[in-house]
Amino acid sequence: MTPQDIVVTRWGARFLNRRFPCTVGRGGIVPTGKKREGDGATPAGVHRIVGMLYRPDRMARPADWALPIGPCDLWSDDPRDEEYNLMVRVPHRFSHERLRRPDPMYDLILITDWNWPHADAGRGSAIFVHQWRRPLARTAGCVAFARDDLHWVAPRITHQTRLIIRG
Repeated sequence: MTPQDIVVTRWGARFLNRRFPCTVGRGGIVPTGKKREGDGATPAGVHRIVGMLYRPDRMARPADWALPIGPCDLWSDDPRDEEYNLMVRVPHRFSHERLRRPDPMYDLILITDWNWPHADAGRGSAIFVHQWRRPLARTAGCVAFARDDLHWVAPRITHQTRLIIRG
């Protein structure tokens, strides 16, 4: 573990020697092998951050490698889909999540390598780091931060930064 890692526990997160309140899934933190699609749990373990998405209509680009979220961008969460746990576009006939939401929750998303890029069906899709709905509100399995904290963290992430979730 290094100061460049984002370390998450049920009590909050630490990054670059700073502490942040954060929240995890409503199903709590579970061992990696127990994570399933739709269980609301956050998988313990070491996860690489493999992408950053942002809403260009709502914020400036947070890092050189961040990609814009377009109006047709979705994330497949259907284990029957060949593109399960991948970004897809409208039209998409399988169950999915819209990345361009009316609320600000996905204005900035860090994508982890949980069950990606070659997903095992039913093991769970998309463990993102995103803005929380309200202070300490549980997620569907992702890790969520306050807006200002997430906007402080994002531009400081390097290729070495990992998301370490401790159960």
